[in-house]
Amino acid sequence: MTGMNKRIVALDIGDVRIGIAVSDPTRTIASPVEVLKRVGWGPDTRHIRALCDRYETDEVLSGLPLNMDGTEGFQARKVREFCAQLEKAGLTVHYQDERLTTVTAEEALLEDHMSRAGRKQHVDMVAASVILRQWLDAQPRDSGI
Repeated sequence: MTGMNKRIVALDIGDVRIGIAVSDPTRTIASPVEVLKRVGWGPDTRHIRALCDRYETDEVLSGLPLNMDGTEGFQARKVREFCAQLEKAGLTVHYQDERLTTVTAEEALLEDHMSRAGRKQHVDMVAASVILRQWLDAQPRDSGI
């Protein structure tokens, strides 16, 4: 499959959970998939690799938690270290600035009148879909001309 006809799996990587979203094959729609409770690098990497296999892709988009001034801090380093494990598992990793995506996800869930408990369960995968949507919107499109 060509890059423009292949899904991409997006991750919102936290210390406790990883929110996961996926694009459609044409890379126009971002859909939340699940929230993975972190177990450890090995099991987490295998789970994400298996998801990529299921969606027939080897591309992953990871949110990168930058500081508000745009610099990379401790959390960004932890995300890059985990993504290095994904690369060792044969996946290609792209990064997207994820500043304020959790806030955007929370607002979307509030607009849907979701309970606090429901928001806590869903916010990470909705944040992953926000990260993916932002990345997809920034990609050049083939105008077909």
